[in-house]
Amino acid sequence: MEKYYFSKNYKDKKSAGNKAKTDIEDILSGKGYKNIGIRSNYKGVVTGYFSTLASLLKACLSMHSNSALVLQYPLKKYYTFLCRVAHLKKCKVITVIHDLGSFRRKRLTVPQEINRLNHSDYIIAHNDSMKAWLEANGIESKLFCLEIFDYLSESKPENNSSHERYRVVYAGALSPRKNFFLQQMGDIALTYDFNLYGSGFETQQQSPDNHINYKGFVPSDKLISTADGDFGLVWDGDSTTSCNGALGEYLQYNNPHKTSLYIRCHLPVIIWSKAALAGFVKKNNIGFCIDSLDQINNLLSSLSREEYDTMRNNVVEISNKLSTGYYISRSLDEVLCEIES
Repeated sequence: MEKYYFSKNYKDKKSAGNKAKTDIEDILSGKGYKNIGIRSNYKGVVTGYFSTLASLLKACLSMHSNSALVLQYPLKKYYTFLCRVAHLKKCKVITVIHDLGSFRRKRLTVPQEINRLNHSDYIIAHNDSMKAWLEANGIESKLFCLEIFDYLSESKPENNSSHERYRVVYAGALSPRKNFFLQQMGDIALTYDFNLYGSGFETQQQSPDNHINYKGFVPSDKLISTADGDFGLVWDGDSTTSCNGALGEYLQYNNPHKTSLYIRCHLPVIIWSKAALAGFVKKNNIGFCIDSLDQINNLLSSLSREEYDTMRNNVVEISNKLSTGYYISRSLDEVLCEIES
């Protein structure tokens, strides 16, 4: 059975939003999947439009019957078209979900999104929580779980030297519009250093007295080798006492890519207890699950060096898997076994 994937055209292949998709494309290529699209880094609307048309034409001509096609979702309006072409050629469609438009951006209603996804034969959801949500909302496709996103990079973490205080890293969108909880961190008497990486943080909020330190924007490959921290924080929303708002609610169903980035930095993870990935963190003993950010002080003050080293060693093991594409490879192999049976 021939195996294909369709490559999307990217305005910037290296942007954070596209990295998860380009990583999967690279992993698929290494596993013998053939790209039937045109992977390009286009500039300009007109160039992008014609590049997309050429990519779709190539896909229609390249697909052979009784094959498997991997699509990464969302793929905008071309997703349904490619599913239909694949089925006309008696190919099975495997969809890897990256984002649900009906959930966070509200660009689709839930019925519209479910109807779109039902054009796929098999779906790889982020985790069991997302799988349950899809089932509850009427998905008919066969569902599998990714568990966590892989993260390719040639960068290697440096050995963290010991510090008197633990250091907690938060990387991502730092603006009040997306993460207002950062505005409230100054109200907590921190017993650890809180190091922020990203864009949108107002430098006047930096508070060395309260150990809040703004490190600026650092590209992910460089962050892996230079992150100044002992833990990575996964938290979203407007409050330090719970993850709320659209971003906070979405944490209950999605796999934030920053979790994989922290693990590749060899940082144990501190995550909201109701987040979908909390179970993964707990099962693999790679960090803490918390209900409120003010719990971090007590957790870190009672943490022994031996306990921390155990968590960090577990993180290194998971990091090695992420660096080789273990999780998407395993999920796709499970789907292919299902198809061939």
